[in-house]
Amino acid sequence: MNNFDLNEEQLAIQEMALSFAADKMAPHAVQWDADKHFPVDVIKEVAPLGMAGIYVNEDVGGSGLGRLDAAIIFEALATGCPSTSAFISIHNMTAWMIDKFGSEEQRQRWVPDLCSMNTIGAYCLTEPGAGSDAAALKTRAVRDGDHYVLNGQKQFISGSGAAGVYIVMVRTGDDGPNGISALIVPEDTPGLSFGPNEHKMGWNVQPTCAMIFEDARVPVENLMGAEGEGFKFAMAGLDGGRLNIGACSLGGAQFAFDKALTYIDEREAFGKKLNEFQGLQFRIAEMKMNLEAARTLLYKAACKLDQKTHDATMWCSMAKARATETGFEVADQALQLHGGYGYLSEYGIEKIVRDLRVHRILEGTNEIMRLIISRQLIKEARS
Repeated sequence: MNNFDLNEEQLAIQEMALSFAADKMAPHAVQWDADKHFPVDVIKEVAPLGMAGIYVNEDVGGSGLGRLDAAIIFEALATGCPSTSAFISIHNMTAWMIDKFGSEEQRQRWVPDLCSMNTIGAYCLTEPGAGSDAAALKTRAVRDGDHYVLNGQKQFISGSGAAGVYIVMVRTGDDGPNGISALIVPEDTPGLSFGPNEHKMGWNVQPTCAMIFEDARVPVENLMGAEGEGFKFAMAGLDGGRLNIGACSLGGAQFAFDKALTYIDEREAFGKKLNEFQGLQFRIAEMKMNLEAARTLLYKAACKLDQKTHDATMWCSMAKARATETGFEVADQALQLHGGYGYLSEYGIEKIVRDLRVHRILEGTNEIMRLIISRQLIKEARS
């Protein structure tokens, strides 16, 4: 990225993702939402385009791209459907975690099928009593010979019941982050079951269910890394996840903003077009400024994560908070500019507003983002 411009390869990737979103996702997104339909067939079509293992190494089928490339892709896909794009980002994080932290045997066994989307992946950290305080998770894995026996429950798991493999954070040791390990859990694991699909405000195109472990037996060979390293893996995954969800917010907001620009150029009131009223001109200018500012921050954070700078986590947190808040605000303003029509499902704006609201909660709430930012600032001030 030079002088804040995307290079030719990135522009080509962006155009490919935008075309896919416009052709394959946008025409169906409202109906998917209404039917609570999980479009697995469409999701799998991103694999031949290299979007199922974006930042996974090429030797196991990945595209070998960076975090900025991923942000560009998820932002573009979100112009078609933010919640579908967000699920594709979760799948990518699953593939990356095994590629990054798994053994060579695990990489070769699991990652190629994830990159081809022969298998869909999901990530399992949150529990009924452990959300922001993720290190308080209770799902227990006790070793019994060459298996771990799992008991507990995961909550708010995207893709649960539909994915083929899950990365599950479990407690193998004492309380706190050092007692947490990461296991690769196949869908057909004995003792694993799923709760009903949650009734949600948005994100209706992807299933969200509890995962229930009742003496579920998982081979010890499915342990990623060593016991006690799981929390470290989880936090590393969240840096990228925060960029991805911020990108999805910007993509959804851009779709709503573009629709609003078209609408106010066509709609007339009091004898002139809406975009001839100075108050509305000021509003769209403010929306554009906020979108571009958030996008620039997100892209810079992605570059820092690619470069593994010491402050990358803080920048990812700043980008996630700003992009998700700006994305929701811009989408809400776009709905307002549509008046009563914005409240109707057929215009697609109210779905964007509902989908984007949860982005300020998941991948770490925006309150937690501010804690991460302030702690880094205080640490730097004291050094």
